[in-house]
Amino acid sequence: MSLVNILNITVLDNPASITSPLQFEITFECNAELQDDLEWRMIYVGSAESQEYDQVLDSIMVGPVPVGVNKFVFSAGPPKLELLPQKDLLEVTVVLLSCLYHEKEFVRVGYYVNNEYVDEALRETPPEQAQIDKLQRNILADKPKVTRFPLYFDLDTPLIGKQLKSNPQQTDIAAEGASGQTDQDMMVQ
Repeated sequence: MSLVNILNITVLDNPASITSPLQFEITFECNAELQDDLEWRMIYVGSAESQEYDQVLDSIMVGPVPVGVNKFVFSAGPPKLELLPQKDLLEVTVVLLSCLYHEKEFVRVGYYVNNEYVDEALRETPPEQAQIDKLQRNILADKPKVTRFPLYFDLDTPLIGKQLKSNPQQTDIAAEGASGQTDQDMMVQ
């Protein structure tokens, strides 16, 4: 068990226009007093072929974090679509929520995002130049991928529970995945 555990993430305003802000209600638990704030990042993966198109949509500091259950809404503007390859505007991509302490990432939650035309005729025969105003974003909220990284937080804060393994663990929340076990502590809506 980590000193900070995500209990629930709810995707808000979903589905929405591709130009709408992305919003997540995050509920997490802090098991001991932290000396500093937590940093949360929202990253939009612009292309499966290159990290060059990834965009940090927002980065916020949350703190001081009291011991117990905490909740906040993390909202960020949409990605700059003009910086993305046209061929990657449609179909499936990923949005990542990452939490860091002292600039070290200890948990990452990834959601698949499906961008498609609302109009069936445009879906069947998409135009060469994407019509942004007719695209809809649908975050697949029921199947997040959670990856944990070992982090010792503050050296003088006693750790609660078992230490994390030295390798990151990836968990498919919706069902037991090949790379990890189902995370029973986190619910998704």
